[in-house]
Amino acid sequence: MSPKEVIAICIERLKEIYPEALCSLQYTDPWQLLVSVRLSAQCTDARVNLVTPALFAAYPTAEAMAEANLTDVERLIHSCGFYRAKAVDLITMSGQLLERHGGKVPATMEELTALRGVGRKSANLILGDVYGLPAVVADTHVIRIANLLGLVQSKHPEAVEQTLRELLPPAESNDFCHRCVLHGRAVCIAGRPRCTACVLADVCAASSGATE
Repeated sequence: MSPKEVIAICIERLKEIYPEALCSLQYTDPWQLLVSVRLSAQCTDARVNLVTPALFAAYPTAEAMAEANLTDVERLIHSCGFYRAKAVDLITMSGQLLERHGGKVPATMEELTALRGVGRKSANLILGDVYGLPAVVADTHVIRIANLLGLVQSKHPEAVEQTLRELLPPAESNDFCHRCVLHGRAVCIAGRPRCTACVLADVCAASSGATE
C-alpha cells in the first residue's frame, strides 16, 4: 500500500476508537492554551493541568502575566520542570502579545513563532484548535507513530510535519494528530507498544502483524 492508502486507513480506524479528538490540555481561551502548551514542553499534559488552575487564578490574562513577578511565576510552575526558562518565556510572551497584537493570540504561523517560547508545534496546536486551520502537531507521539507506520523516516519534528502535511487531507490533519497522541498513550506506548491490541497493526511497518 502507498503511504496515502495507509494513512487513510489509520484515519478511519482511529476515528472509531477515539471519536472525540480533543486536546488533553485544559483551557478556556486561546491565551491559556498558549501558556499551557509552553508549560507542556518536557512535561506531561496531566501535570500541566494540575498546575494551571493556580497559575491562571493568580494571572488570569496576558495583561496580568506581562506584569507578573518572576519569582512567583517560577514558584507556581516549578513542578512542570525547566521552570526558570518557562517563567521568563510566559512573561515575555505575554508582553509581546500586548505590544504586537493588542493581547490577542495571532492566527498565523509567522506571528506565533515570532513570540518568545513558541515553536512550530505550539503554533500548529493554536492554529488547529483555536482557529480551525489545517495543522500538524508533530509531538513525540505523532513522530514515533508516524515512523513506526513507515509514513516518515525522520525524528525531526519539522520534517515529520511537512511529510504528514503532504499525506493528510487538510480537514483531517489536526484531529489525526490528537488521535495519535491518545493512541500513543493508550496502546502504542513508547518502549512497550501493545501491538496485539493495536487496530493499526496490519498496516504498521514495525508490527509483526503487518501485511503487504
